[in-house]
Order: sequence, then structure tokens, then C-alpha cells
Amino acid sequence: MPPIPEQPTSLARLTAALRWMLPARFRADIPVVPVVRLAGVIGVATPLRPGLMLSTIARSLERAFAVRNARAVALIINSPGGSPAQSHLILRRIRQLAEEKKIPVLAFIEDVGASGGYMLACAADEIICDQYSIVGSIGVVGGSFGFAKLMDKLGVERRLYTAGERKVMLDPFLPEKPEDVKRLKAIQKDIHEHFIALVKERRGSKLNGSDKALFSGEFWTAQTAIDLGLADTLGDMRSTLRARYGDKVRTPLIAAERSMFGRRLPGVMLGDLANRPGLGNDLLSTLEARAIWSRYGL
Repeated sequence: MPPIPEQPTSLARLTAALRWMLPARFRADIPVVPVVRLAGVIGVATPLRPGLMLSTIARSLERAFAVRNARAVALIINSPGGSPAQSHLILRRIRQLAEEKKIPVLAFIEDVGASGGYMLACAADEIICDQYSIVGSIGVVGGSFGFAKLMDKLGVERRLYTAGERKVMLDPFLPEKPEDVKRLKAIQKDIHEHFIALVKERRGSKLNGSDKALFSGEFWTAQTAIDLGLADTLGDMRSTLRARYGDKVRTPLIAAERSMFGRRLPGVMLGDLANRPGLGNDLLSTLEARAIWSRYGL
């Protein structure tokens, strides 16, 4: 006689029933990929438009990597760059969490992943782009204005008191000095070399091009960036994650926590943000952010 199939026990039936009654976020059989959005100019902060900094994103990153049963963490990147220090601090935090939790990281570049924005993408194990994404710009830029001649025309006298001969280096109200420009370019070169080393470390053998081409500061559309090894493939987050983890994959967006009054809570202890810039500084920061985006035709 063929063996009689075992009948599920009462406990097994009850467990199965309870499993289907549980909300999706509590079920271990449904894959989860938490999503963190990294968007905007890096390091530019105003009261009306907070910039992307470690202090504004750290808490979201911690929460994303702490999600139970997470299969991966997805980063949505849309940034033209900004502060190299803040870019690197965010990258380091992502890598620390990924290594601690043993969770892979996927970066999805939207409009732009350039300069510091590309550095953020390098925190991922894989970089996926839309076909219209702009990628690259591995370089360092700095700029200012010179008002010395205008001051002379207006008859305005500059009075500035310092201790340290280099303290007023590149002051926009004083004539530019060649030695100051040389010093600034040396600093930029040092930052650029560290940026290049980081990209080589993260992308490794995937890179396919000369250093002169890859690290000239040039930027490309997605397919060229993929050919150069700066990115891995074309795609969007929803399609990619469903193809890899199934149609039922959950992708909760991990946004910054807010206080009871709706204000974003900082990711590290910053104290009271009492020293906020005035309207003039806020306007200048907004114009600076607009100028950074405009480098990429956006």
C-alpha cells in the first residue's frame, strides 16, 4: 500500500493561518529592501532647504540597516555633488553599516550622480542608472568672485584685521595673489587624488578607461558610464528589485524621523540649531545650489 500522507497537525494549521494574518512587515517570508533617498546638493544647508549631510541622513541609514530580514538596502541617488567631506562621511557610514550587518547595497541613480553624488553611489556594491542619468564628474571645483576693482570705484576702504598672514587668502575684496591660487590648487589636487583612489578601490577591475579620461572631471550619460565601468547596468528600482527578490518584495522608504511638531530630527547630536543663517545667507546658499545643478544642464 502507498504510504498515507501525513496530515498537518493542529499547531501547524494554526501557525499557517496566523502567518497569513500577520501584516506584511512582520512576515519573514516576504523579502524586504528598505530604501533611503540621498537627494540634493551635499553640504549646503539653509533653514528652508536642508542640504544633504551626515547629520541629516545618519538616522535614516541606521534605521534602514536595522530593518528586520532586509535582503539589501537601496539608495536612491539624485545629487550633483557638493562638499567632499560630507560625501565621504556619508559613504563611510554606509560602508560601516553594510559590513556590520552583512547586507548588500544597491545604488539607483536618477537624474544625476555626479561629483560628490557619484561618491555616494560608490558606497554601493552595484550602481544602476536610468538611461538618461548623468554620471561621473570625478574632479574638484571651487570658485569665487573678485570685488577689489568695484571697491576702488565705489571708494570703499577694506579694513580687515587678522593674525596669520594666510588668514585672508583669496578674500574676494582683495586683489588675487598668484601664491594663494597655487596653494588652493594644491589642496584641490590632494582632494582629487583621494577621490580617484576611492573610486579605484570601490570599482576595482570594473573600470575600463584611462585615468586621463575617467578622472578628468568629465561626465557622461548612463550607457557611456557603464562602458567605462563607472556604473553597472541600466534599470529602475522597482523592476530591478522585483526581478531579484520577487513581485512581493517590500520597499519601505526610510525617511528622517520627525518630532511631534513635524520637524526633522538630526541624525547626530547637533544641539539646538539656533545659529541659523539669515535671509541673505539663505538666498546665497540657494543660488549656490542652483549653480551646482546647472553645471549638468538641470
